[in-house]
Amino acid sequence: MSAVNRQVRLARRPVGEVRDGDWELVDGTVGEAGDGEFVGRTRFVSLDPAMRGWLDDRPSYLPPVGIGEVMRAGSVVEVVESRHPEFKVGDHVVGAFGVQEYAVSDGKGALRVDPSLAPLSTYLGALGMPGMTAYFGLLDVGALKEGETVVVSGAAGAVGTMVGQIAKVKGCRVIGIAGGPEKCALLTEELGFDAAIDYRAEDVRKALRAHAPDGIDVYFDNVGGDILDAALTRLAMHARVVICGAISQYNNETAVQGPSNYLSLLVRRARMEGFVVFDYARRYAEAAAEIAGWIGEGRIKVKEHVVEGTVADFPQTFRMLFSGGNTGKLVLQLP
Repeated sequence: MSAVNRQVRLARRPVGEVRDGDWELVDGTVGEAGDGEFVGRTRFVSLDPAMRGWLDDRPSYLPPVGIGEVMRAGSVVEVVESRHPEFKVGDHVVGAFGVQEYAVSDGKGALRVDPSLAPLSTYLGALGMPGMTAYFGLLDVGALKEGETVVVSGAAGAVGTMVGQIAKVKGCRVIGIAGGPEKCALLTEELGFDAAIDYRAEDVRKALRAHAPDGIDVYFDNVGGDILDAALTRLAMHARVVICGAISQYNNETAVQGPSNYLSLLVRRARMEGFVVFDYARRYAEAAAEIAGWIGEGRIKVKEHVVEGTVADFPQTFRMLFSGGNTGKLVLQLP
């Protein structure tokens, strides 16, 4: 096929907060599908805090996005042309297709999904990377046990909402840390968290003492910085600190702030461990099946923030991740 393919490409490496000038909007073309390939039209684009790290030219679990390259992103596409034996026209497929209107793929890393079983956007959230991240980070890295006290930061985000709800399914006491009364009310009144701490209006250390008087067994960290430091002061014996992300540090123009209270790990015989969800790829189907079951039973509620727009709306939508403008999984829906 021949069509205009609007793309968002990285124009320069951002310093601090990402600005409009860091992106370039390009009208490319999409060619024909070759043997063993398909062409997909993008329907939903995933926006995740980890994307900020991919813009920096430094060693990480993935190579950085190159200058002039299409911005890396998970997305759901609809197959519009195919010469691939496993994907036919009309199929919906999730994969790392980037921020562009069309993508040509050889099918590697792509997974066909069924919109009759769940909304397409959910395959980027609760049944996608955020759901997998919450599941394996909490249950495998965090080694969660029934009856424990769990604290999660960034609790109203895509991963945090899932972490808290999975912990409740597993019979734990859950405390969420989020910004603003609306997000805190969501956690306790809709998602079943036992308590919520508004880091913008409360002293987090005092609130943790009040809500977790016997200490924190599992701290699931999405933000780093001062909140991580506060949680380290409240660890129970043999606690597990799960390092998932550090969104408070991603836009730093100076050195990343490390934990000054790390000796609590020694005193409490605790451990702090980071992880990357891609390491669990072979078990995604297992996690997705269990999460889908919990959703079907009403034990987990899916929270999504869907922005309707075009590829050109990606830059301003991306900034919502760092301004606290979204609740739950942030997704850009294309026409």
